[in-house]
Amino acid sequence: MKNFVYTPQRVCSKQIIFDIDDENKLHNVKFFGGCPGNLLAIGKLVEGKDAKEIADLLKGNDCGGRGTSCGDQLAIAIEGALKKSA
Repeated sequence: MKNFVYTPQRVCSKQIIFDIDDENKLHNVKFFGGCPGNLLAIGKLVEGKDAKEIADLLKGNDCGGRGTSCGDQLAIAIEGALKKSA
């Protein structure tokens, strides 16, 4: 299992950490900063799910007209992690 750390841009969350296992499943997704209840829920909902599917699902989600969101930033982080792992 590989661990990844990502610094989000233009959102309230300051850091996202997560693991991707050998089958490209997400684990231990944690956001630091941001809306605690919503971000904790995202972590629970994506646990054990296919990383690419989650990235595709969350990509482009907007928060308050920022052009991005914590979910979108997670998608960007996952895509980068999958490229590094390829």
